[in-house]
Amino acid sequence: MFSGIIARTVAVRTAEATGGSLVVTIPTGWFDLELGESIAVNGVCLTVTEMDEAGTARFFLSPETLARSNLGRLITGSVVNLERSVALADRLSGHMVQGHVDGKAALVAVTPDSDARRLEFDLPTALARYCVEKGSISLNGISLTINSIEPGPDGARIGITIIPHTWDNTNLSAAALGDEINVEVDVIAKYVEALCKPYPAL
Repeated sequence: MFSGIIARTVAVRTAEATGGSLVVTIPTGWFDLELGESIAVNGVCLTVTEMDEAGTARFFLSPETLARSNLGRLITGSVVNLERSVALADRLSGHMVQGHVDGKAALVAVTPDSDARRLEFDLPTALARYCVEKGSISLNGISLTINSIEPGPDGARIGITIIPHTWDNTNLSAAALGDEINVEVDVIAKYVEALCKPYPAL
């Protein structure tokens, strides 16, 4: 479990295709990593399969991960957001993020908003139904608030305000228009939908 508060951004050291999978090494900078530990990379929960004393970790990305997320585009030098899993005693500064990415959204607009920036993303219908104004969403692993939601070309267009700190300390600042960003919708909304499904009158 994660909270969507990015700890650092780093550049991928290597990315090696192995059949339909991908193996990446990332210099996390955490010297106390443990084998099997979970790290969120652009919001995707990945398992440390190897590591060294300098904190460089190796991760295996399955075909499912590559299909659901933007990690299939990783190459040497790609900048990724990193977050370690939360401990039960930690403050939950963002919201509950599982690291189970639901899909991708396209960045379609970036406009100044005083010292902040307003970013707009097009979400597919399958994800848009879980989004509400002032609700939480994880984009590339960042816990963010949906400021607006309107009909889009294939679902919904959401507006997000990015404060200067988030812009300077995550990889959203490197995203170009048209880039695909990892999306994890609020898991509570998905559970509510599943629980209500047997009762269509609700």
